[in-house]
Amino acid sequence: MGRVYNEITEPLSTWIAEQHIFFVATAPLGVDGHINCSPKGLDTLRLLGPREVAYLDLTGSGAETIAHLRENGRILLMFCALSGPPKILRLHGRGQVVTPGSPRWSDLRPRFPEYLGARAIILVQITRISDSCGFGVPDYAYVGDRDKLPKWTQSKTVEALADYRRERNARSIDGLPALDPNK
Repeated sequence: MGRVYNEITEPLSTWIAEQHIFFVATAPLGVDGHINCSPKGLDTLRLLGPREVAYLDLTGSGAETIAHLRENGRILLMFCALSGPPKILRLHGRGQVVTPGSPRWSDLRPRFPEYLGARAIILVQITRISDSCGFGVPDYAYVGDRDKLPKWTQSKTVEALADYRRERNARSIDGLPALDPNK
C-alpha cells in the first residue's frame, strides 16, 4: 500500500540514487494546453535537502517544463524501480527555473557534471512525497546511459547551441514563454 512521507528519508535517498531514470510532469493552466511528461537520465539529479531537489536541464527539442513552471510552478517528479523490488515514488512540488546568470546558478551549477548543453537547473521545493507498489511496472535490465545527447551537444559550437535554444526553446508548443530568446 502507498505511504506519504514528511521528508526524503535516508532509505528513500539511497533508493532514488539507484534509479537511472526519472520522469518530470508539468501542465499549463489552460484547459486546452498540453500536459508534458519527460524522461530524464544521465547524472542530472541532486537531492539538496529533505524537501528539496534539483536537476540539470539539458538542451532538447522542447522547453515545456520551463514554460509551465514559469506560468504556474507545478511539477511532479516520478521514479519507478525498473529492477529489484517494485516501487514508485512521486515528489510533488513547486518548481523554479534557474538559468545561467541568475542568482542561484553559481551556487547550484557546480553540483552537477559538466554537460555542454546545460540550459537551466530546475529547483523543486517538495510539497508531497508518496510511494506506491509498482507491481505492474515491468522488470528491465539497465545496460548504460545513451551517449546521443552529449555527442550531439559536443558537435555544436556554443553559438550554435544558443541559436538552437532561441529557435526551438523560446516558447512551448502552446505558445507560452520558455527560455529568453535574447540570452
